[in-house]
Amino acid sequence: MTFELLGRVHKELSITGHAFYETILSISELVNRKVQIIRLHWQASTLLQHIDDVTAKVGQQIAAQVSDRLLYQSHSDSVGGVIDQMLADAISRVQELKQSLVGVDAQIRELKIETVHQDLLSLQRDLALRSGGIERLAVVRGAAAVGQPLSALPPYSSAYVATIVRGPVLLAPTDDFLFRPGDIVVLIGSQTELKQLVPWFTGQCPRTTSLTKSR
Repeated sequence: MTFELLGRVHKELSITGHAFYETILSISELVNRKVQIIRLHWQASTLLQHIDDVTAKVGQQIAAQVSDRLLYQSHSDSVGGVIDQMLADAISRVQELKQSLVGVDAQIRELKIETVHQDLLSLQRDLALRSGGIERLAVVRGAAAVGQPLSALPPYSSAYVATIVRGPVLLAPTDDFLFRPGDIVVLIGSQTELKQLVPWFTGQCPRTTSLTKSR
């Protein structure tokens, strides 16, 4: 009995230690990712400042050339060519900086998507441990939900609408909100109740697969 008890304790400590290690690793990755995002934002800010500096400098140079032209009429023939060259150089430099800025912005978006993805996985895991889930449903034309307000949603104790996506807009759920075909509805709740809500939005029978997976 004593050896069995020690074995159980050892197993529990091993599981706890492994979970603790995974938690620390997850936190470290999250902190590292956010530090990278901060650095990239600083880099983007620096690039924007360089663009402002280039435009300000060319403006000052053009103003100086025009001023010299007014003072010294003998140099008027070459002023136009000098200004054109200044503008061409400035445009080329600004385009290079903007290209770099686009690259930095893409890196920031990628890191933010990774962060959101990690948060979503953690949320799904937390819900799954409690027999809950997230359901993403597209409202189908002819479904019972079309033209109905949110208040008409079949009542359940745990399932509720978290948000609605309509085109490029993220909408807050309100009782008088009317569903339209093509709306993307995000539901959170128990897996059993989410399964029962599927036909109301899609007009189809509930799926038998895990509801933590996206539709």
